[in-house]
Amino acid sequence: MSIAAFRACPEQVREASLHHLIGIGLKVASTLVLMVMAALMKLLSETVPVGEVMFARSFFALLPLSVWLTWRGEFPRALRTRNVRGHVLRGGFGGLALASYLVALTYLPLPDVTAIQFLAPLLTLALATVLLGEVVGIFRWSAVGVGFIGIVMILWPYLGQGWSSADAGAIGALVAVMAASLTSLAMIQVRHLTGTETTGSIVFYFSVTCTVLALCTLPFGWAVPTPREAALLVTIGLIGGIGQILLTQSYRYAPASVVAPFDYTAMIWSLVLGYLMFGDRPVAITLAGASIVIAAGLFVIWRERQLGIERARQRQASPPPV
Repeated sequence: MSIAAFRACPEQVREASLHHLIGIGLKVASTLVLMVMAALMKLLSETVPVGEVMFARSFFALLPLSVWLTWRGEFPRALRTRNVRGHVLRGGFGGLALASYLVALTYLPLPDVTAIQFLAPLLTLALATVLLGEVVGIFRWSAVGVGFIGIVMILWPYLGQGWSSADAGAIGALVAVMAASLTSLAMIQVRHLTGTETTGSIVFYFSVTCTVLALCTLPFGWAVPTPREAALLVTIGLIGGIGQILLTQSYRYAPASVVAPFDYTAMIWSLVLGYLMFGDRPVAITLAGASIVIAAGLFVIWRERQLGIERARQRQASPPPV
């Protein structure tokens, strides 16, 4: 839309468009910040235990989250909960997903782990039919099937040669798939929680639960970090919290159907950061597989939006109850 055309729009339309642009900007910023966090975690993966990195990611994220809730006048009111069990389950699945993600980063290049994580939304759609009773049509099931083909393409360089020649890569690939699967279970639990819980409480208690889970690994040996490592650990937690705030705010300014497709900008950031920081150069089949998974995910988002529009029209066309 040109500037002249934008100015010619009614004020309400201009305001909505501006809010959408802000939402998109916040979404893209959140993917960049969270991918920088992932790159820093990978940087520490060879010298700092997984549990220690997980603790820093969760514990230090509580600071910006608490400041944000206080600034919005929601602290501690937003932390009241009616579903402690739901938060524990969400935190448990999410914490195990985070731990698996960290392990995968020690074995695989950053872009490859990022691409495999795009499996999570497709698995969430499949699990929603079983766990939530949602009805999924042939078009979305087809997209899930196509997405799985893309995942197989991404995994093939690690699994196609067998365990004897690529043990580390195969382990990393399988752990990355496990991380995506656990993430999808966490997403399902979030759908349960959003009915009664505030966004602030969901994010806050996730960090608290992950912090507790990470502390459980303390007896297995944590390393005393160097000053540089300590600074990176604190930075990981702080920017993780900031990234979560940016992500949450993006959905306040624009509908999910508008901002959700920009999740996939994470692939761009992972390619740039992977090359600059680690010299990662994904093979062609990995990029092709990632493109297929992204296309399948975008189709699912588009289809969800179309179905939402159809349901809204049906409600408008239905006569009011007598």
